[in-house]
Amino acid sequence: NKKAFVELLFWKSPAAVREMTEGYGSLREGEGAGRSRVPPWTPQEEQELRELYWKYKGVEGEDVIAAIVARLPAPGRTRRQVVKQLVRL
Repeated sequence: NKKAFVELLFWKSPAAVREMTEGYGSLREGEGAGRSRVPPWTPQEEQELRELYWKYKGVEGEDVIAAIVARLPAPGRTRRQVVKQLVRL
């Protein structure tokens, strides 16, 4: 490919560089930066997250995200993961 050098100028992650050097499709599904670390949200967890958000949304003087993280049934979720999922929902 004559234009491969342009792609090398715009790296996105070490996994992308590895894929470019070893050939596209060399990474198996689920490998790469951060994909295997974060477990996916189940529908039950999403429903619980919605309910907790609506419950603590109107409480004044309390951090909504901190209240949600403290009361989530699935341990191990970080504040950042909760915020990201709320934005996605």
